Amino acid sequence: MLTNLRNNDIISFAQQQYGSQGHARIKSWLSFIDDAINKNEWKKIHLVNDFFNEKIKYKSDQALWQKADYWATPLESLGTGMGDCEDYVIAKYFTLLALGIPEDKIRLMYVRHKELNQPHMVLIYIEQPKQIPYVLGNFNTKLLPATQRTDLTPIYSFNGQGLWLAKSKGLGNKVKNSRGVSAWNTMLERIEQGELAPI
Repeated sequence: MLTNLRNNDIISFAQQQYGSQGHARIKSWLSFIDDAINKNEWKKIHLVNDFFNEKIKYKSDQALWQKADYWATPLESLGTGMGDCEDYVIAKYFTLLALGIPEDKIRLMYVRHKELNQPHMVLIYIEQPKQIPYVLGNFNTKLLPATQRTDLTPIYSFNGQGLWLAKSKGLGNKVKNSRGVSAWNTMLERIEQGELAPI
């Protein structure tokens, strides 16, 4: 999947779509991946969380894309320098995969943000099987175990391998024969096709 994101034609197209600042953010991301590839796993998690929390400013899908819900690719988020919670999570997820983090250790997790009283998405990192996961978020940017994120109520999590219904603060039960999330599948297709939405 990262080969599609590194494609020179797509990156040149991104420069046309998002201008020199967007192009610079994308190039800095590719350099970041090259620089972080040999770090240990725990360091990679911290670096990726910090990188996107610094490079992307929060903006709702309605304000940015004029759509109620739009899952942006990493190139779109970096190109615009903006995104909502799903966009932070997607960018962090693909970057961690590019850095060699096994897919079974990271999941996108839908939660309810109690303080904001609204749905929210975070990335979770499962260091060891059956351990409490760590939460990579964009509102609270500190990397913390899920048990310390009392502001969040988990609902379900997923990655390219499947979908899990959440239970308590743990990892949840895998849903058999799940087709996943349609917005996720649509976003993957756009990456495969090299599509970049204009702002």
